[in-house]
Amino acid sequence: MQITRFAEAKPYQTTRHHDMVGLQLQGHAASQTDVFTCGLSLFLPGGGADMSSSPAEKIYVVLEGEIVVRTETGEYTLGPLDSCHLAPNEARAIENRNNTVASVLVILSKPKVKV
Repeated sequence: MQITRFAEAKPYQTTRHHDMVGLQLQGHAASQTDVFTCGLSLFLPGGGADMSSSPAEKIYVVLEGEIVVRTETGEYTLGPLDSCHLAPNEARAIENRNNTVASVLVILSKPKVKV
């Protein structure tokens, strides 16, 4: 078992995000995982992510606050304990339109390694 204490979680940078702090909870340098990583994204008021896609599947679980997730099919507001799944290569944008920090648990699939 590999434990990451919240007080020891390392921040990470991610492209196309602004006014957001990410903390790596599992995966990458935090632990050895085979198929996913898990992080905590803290979106400041006005913070978010630009419209983009990646080959990773994504699950977002809002822990506190509220975010707006925009996809090609519409705009969806997620509040505490709401979640969404984004398919591989599904484009999305995120925005925190409130004056409080939004905490979002982020689970990402790891890309499959071609042999």
